[in-house]
Amino acid sequence: MGAGRPFREEPKLKVAGLSVARGGRLVFEGMSFGAEAGDFIELRGANGSGKTSLLRAIAGYLRPRSGVISFEGVEEPALCLHYLGHLNGLKPASNVSAHLRYWAGLFAGAVDIAAVMSGVGLGASADLPARALSQGQARRLALARLLVAPRPIWLLDEPAAALDAQGRTLIASLIEAHREQGGVVLAAVHEPLGSAPSQTLQLSDRT
Repeated sequence: MGAGRPFREEPKLKVAGLSVARGGRLVFEGMSFGAEAGDFIELRGANGSGKTSLLRAIAGYLRPRSGVISFEGVEEPALCLHYLGHLNGLKPASNVSAHLRYWAGLFAGAVDIAAVMSGVGLGASADLPARALSQGQARRLALARLLVAPRPIWLLDEPAAALDAQGRTLIASLIEAHREQGGVVLAAVHEPLGSAPSQTLQLSDRT
């Protein structure tokens, strides 16, 4: 999946005193942590504890109630992130290669489509429409979005959903390669992903 440190920028993410509310209910408050090149931070907690809200706040999709999210070492924070939600976001009628070409254009990536498909285990599925994919294959295709244009910070919401043991091994290898290249990974998880985290944040359900 690549080697060395290809990122020109070495990002540092800092979260200080962050509080997030959803539907008028405070989800979490006073959260502070930092991450830098090579870090993998696990987000753990029960459903509703705020793992997704935290990722969405860092991605800029959710406005915090208070606190600061800052990026150092990057020129354009919005262009240094890949956010992969728990939904795959696929177009049912578009085939695997069409999705990759679309994402490459969207993210301004110069990508070897065949290599990416092979890398996520979809080398023989280029012409299959998304509606014909199994749940595991659909998740692999969603993961391919991370590879079509290198971005140093990955925000992953339950990336192993619907994947079998082989798929989980794939995620571990993707995360390890990204860390070796100087990338940062934050992932909401229920079970270990196979890559040893540098930090685990436990979020508590406030209900």
